[in-house]
Amino acid sequence: QVQLVESGGGLVQAGGSLRLSCAASGSIFSINIMGWYRQAPGKQRELVAGITSSGSTNYADSVKGRFTLSRDSAKNTVFLQMNSLKPEDTAVYYCNADVFRYYSDTGSFRYWGQGTQVTVSS
Repeated sequence: QVQLVESGGGLVQAGGSLRLSCAASGSIFSINIMGWYRQAPGKQRELVAGITSSGSTNYADSVKGRFTLSRDSAKNTVFLQMNSLKPEDTAVYYCNADVFRYYSDTGSFRYWGQGTQVTVSS
């Protein structure tokens, strides 16, 4: 079993900053991809940012230039630095990780955090 522990959500004024953290633990051999999705009420869940095992990053167009995804591979942890926040960034943010597990021959498996609320006031 793999667990994802998220932190850093909260309430912030427009133009402010937050940093989200996600730490993966458990039966992890390696992590293929790790990152963040978000879902606002009445909307589809969308990719915010992801990072591969090689360090390659991918961002949603709506957050490019404002959000930065980084990682601490030794701790299986990713950080999402969110600057210049806008009200439209308000959503529940979900950490995700595509994980290769010890003692498994079934390939990688996608795990999700429980979500952390980010609210940006006008």
